[in-house]
Amino acid sequence: MPVISVPQAFNEEDLYVDLAPMCGHRLFLKCEGFNFAGSIKLKAATEMVESAERSGTMKRDSILVESSSGNLGVALSMIAASKGYRFVCVTDSRCNLTTRLMMEALGSQVHVVSDEGAAGGLLGARLAYVRALCASDDRHIWLSQYTNPDNWKAHYFRTAPAIARWFPQLDVLFVGVGTTGTLMGCARWFRAWHRPVRIVAVDSVGSAIFGDPPGRRMIPGLGMSVRPPLLDEEYVDEAVRVQETDTIRTCRSLARRGFLFGGSTGTVVSGAMSWLSRHGGRGLTPVAIAPDLGERYLDTVYQTNWVQGVYGDDALEPQAPPGHGVSAS
Repeated sequence: MPVISVPQAFNEEDLYVDLAPMCGHRLFLKCEGFNFAGSIKLKAATEMVESAERSGTMKRDSILVESSSGNLGVALSMIAASKGYRFVCVTDSRCNLTTRLMMEALGSQVHVVSDEGAAGGLLGARLAYVRALCASDDRHIWLSQYTNPDNWKAHYFRTAPAIARWFPQLDVLFVGVGTTGTLMGCARWFRAWHRPVRIVAVDSVGSAIFGDPPGRRMIPGLGMSVRPPLLDEEYVDEAVRVQETDTIRTCRSLARRGFLFGGSTGTVVSGAMSWLSRHGGRGLTPVAIAPDLGERYLDTVYQTNWVQGVYGDDALEPQAPPGHGVSAS
């Protein structure tokens, strides 16, 4: 069974799972889901909102608006509720029902777009709706996680230094990519560190982040249908792409060992295991960032009928050996 490392004074920044019993070699999983928002997105949400307040962009009557596939929307819902702001989350039909209900329970307004034929696909439809909202009422403040440098600064100042404290001999860091905020913040920080760290980005097949044509993606979280404006590939050593069926198999395999992680985490772990299998993990100190937990995926990734309906029975087969279904560049 994977080994959990918990400090005496609990801090979610310092919670790791050693997946060596599952992988056959060391892989330390940094668990980011143990905060009030349940995902790593709380860091970016906090940094973007507080920066907007410091600059005077946010006023007392401001209405936060953001495009999100789910986790950032939950984080902003919590922050908006605690600070007394209204918040409109613009999401799409792939957003999990549990996530939408959570945002609404926190007092946010959730608008779901479903026009896959719009320019730029569902993301393009979401952004078009956000721009229309902002044009209709200047109280709307769009934080724009896709272009906001405070997105990556949150991880430059918090996530990367936290990893370095625990792993002073870190060799390789696996980071899932969407807006690439986590990736760019960590990559920039480790570029100036005392030893070289290989930065491996983990993406979903069907994502266009690294130049592939966009395709169908049904699991929210990682991937984008366009190249993220925050991405600077000069800081990235390698990218691996994971099939969504392998994401599902990895999530379910982790759950059978007592760890209920989300779809983004399943993708990162699958990509990391594949990379380590191909490159040889023995002697390395590898860390993978687990962005989320699995309770928001109970009606998708962990729901047998949903998996069968979307991917067929093959997705429910036992997990393939590391490396199967993963491409690299």
